[in-house]
Amino acid sequence: MGKVVIIGAGGVGTVVAAKCAQNPDVFTEIVIASRTKEKCDRLAARIGAPNITTDQVDANSVEQLCELFNRHKPDICINVALPYQDLTIMEACLQCGVNYLDTANYEPEDEAHFEYSWQWAYRERFEKAGLTAILGCGFDPGVSAVFVAYAAKHHFSEMRYLDIVDCNAGNHGKAFATNFNPEINIREITQKGKYWEDGKWVETENLEVHRPLNYPNIGERESYLLYHEELESLVINFPTIRRARFWMTFGQEYLTHLRVIQDIGMARIDPVMYEGKEIVPIQFLKAVLPDPGSLGENYTGETSIGCRISGLDKEGKESTYYIYNNCSHEAAYKETGAQAVSYTTGVPAMVGAYMFLTGKWVKPGVHNVEEFDPDPFLEKLAHSGLPWHVIVDGDLEL
Repeated sequence: MGKVVIIGAGGVGTVVAAKCAQNPDVFTEIVIASRTKEKCDRLAARIGAPNITTDQVDANSVEQLCELFNRHKPDICINVALPYQDLTIMEACLQCGVNYLDTANYEPEDEAHFEYSWQWAYRERFEKAGLTAILGCGFDPGVSAVFVAYAAKHHFSEMRYLDIVDCNAGNHGKAFATNFNPEINIREITQKGKYWEDGKWVETENLEVHRPLNYPNIGERESYLLYHEELESLVINFPTIRRARFWMTFGQEYLTHLRVIQDIGMARIDPVMYEGKEIVPIQFLKAVLPDPGSLGENYTGETSIGCRISGLDKEGKESTYYIYNNCSHEAAYKETGAQAVSYTTGVPAMVGAYMFLTGKWVKPGVHNVEEFDPDPFLEKLAHSGLPWHVIVDGDLEL
């Protein structure tokens, strides 16, 4: 059906490549590219599929990206590189006539701030070029927004309250480690909280708002209100939502380490002088923390991510709706060599590209995932290792 270039060979890239290789009828040719070709070669060897090749690219360079695309002529690029590189990859896709998909929105390297405006600014150019760009096709953002679209299509006449809940109840045995790129992870969770209520954004102090929530098959975990990017598009695409929030769990040991990292200045993103050279503290910290890709082997437990929604059902009655997925770290590692956080991000990225290549998610322009039909996506997701479940009119706690 088509040729795909995957940019990025970390934990998520590992899952994307493995899952694309499991669907050779659609992903007829797979190219894995990153700054370090040897890393791509090791990944390709581990998967062992005959239709995988590798290449080298600096994703900060539009010129190198165009050279890559012109060499391989892909139908779609799956971007699982750093969020800093979203715009250069989108620019190269436009110049070379390549469709685009990513799992996280752009954020500038010199500011811990993320929003969709930079990528939405490409809408008209992609539309005029006849190219489809699919934004935020991981789990959250990604499946979380597709869950909302599915609930709106099949259950609600009016959604009023939305809470996206993300629990990682796994244990990797490390004193402190992040489940994806440490620099991006720490930048994300050290920002102020923010949620949507009554037509405006409400800001909170960092991790100020928290409460215990119960998660299926896991139990009670303390959950903290954060800002997360899918809220920005969801409140636009589903304007009846009166309040939208995002919650994530953290253990006390993790939070203690994080507070120390902040207090001693290691979470800083501005350069400092050290022995006559400029270094960025958070980038140095990233170099000494465990590689997220190395966590899978000893990871136990599971994740639970879902949407808790209330409003009026199709008959106009008050109703609650909880749609969620639980994913085992051990099962994810056994299948792909990556832990569940990488797995839950990589599988939806493959599914989104699958939707595009099979003609189900083709719409010139720049679009968030909830703008497409949720049904074929969720059907393929369930068959690809991430089954989902629905509880109607249960106690949502929120």
